[in-house]
Amino acid sequence: MKIRYDRSVDAAYVSFLGDSEEASFGFAYSCDPKEVGGQINLNFDISGRLIGIEILQASKTLPASLIANA
Repeated sequence: MKIRYDRSVDAAYVSFLGDSEEASFGFAYSCDPKEVGGQINLNFDISGRLIGIEILQASKTLPASLIANA
């Protein structure tokens, strides 16, 4: 698992793929922003396997220590 943070857009991405793994993007499922306090998108490959999570407004949702280490 890898976590990347892009400060310019305040977005974090949690990838469940290993360094040598590749997957073809299949579809995304967006969670309701009202329920989570920011938009969260679940990304799945063409087989329906969860490959990553995109968190928008990450600085408002994730612990500061997690973002600092990303």
